[in-house]
Amino acid sequence: MEKPAPTDVPIHDLLARRWSPRAFDGRPVEREKLTSLFEAARWAPSSNNEQPWRFLVATREQPEDFERLLACLLEGNRKWAQRAPVLILSVASLNFEESGKPNRHAFHDTGLAAENLVLQASALGLAAHQMAGFDVEKARADLRIPQGCEPVAMIAVGYPGDPDRLPEYLNQRELAPRRRNPVSTFVFAGDWGKPAPYLA
Repeated sequence: MEKPAPTDVPIHDLLARRWSPRAFDGRPVEREKLTSLFEAARWAPSSNNEQPWRFLVATREQPEDFERLLACLLEGNRKWAQRAPVLILSVASLNFEESGKPNRHAFHDTGLAAENLVLQASALGLAAHQMAGFDVEKARADLRIPQGCEPVAMIAVGYPGDPDRLPEYLNQRELAPRRRNPVSTFVFAGDWGKPAPYLA
């Protein structure tokens, strides 16, 4: 299933096609495609080239690891994410390695790496859905995440599946039109809240 964004002006097709479905097919993701996702993440921009992102990955081929990640999800996400063949947890390393000082851009840069990952997934015909709905402390403990690193988001990855296999309320969300705030509500000209005339 594809659900391209109804953009107001043209954007790159890859960006328009990227979305976050909940319906996954259970077939495995090939190793070379999975590796490609992390190669894409590797080349994300980062402050001082620190590359603060870390990823914990589990596929159905490692059932114990997969169940450990799955158990960190909140119930609402677990209902559909359990069908995905790959689960990933992004983690931000919060301090610069050389100085030990806080890296205030660690979350930003980890998000950039995750976006590279999900765009690469779209380019390969895969679906990727990022989730904030997980138990951070459980993830920290069960996945042995060290001090100074912070769990950021769970990501379900796999081939798109049949939305009719979802519960009714999720099926309706899956098929609903995509919506976003207009650009004019978040792009300002010089001063906060001042409309940008070139965006009219």
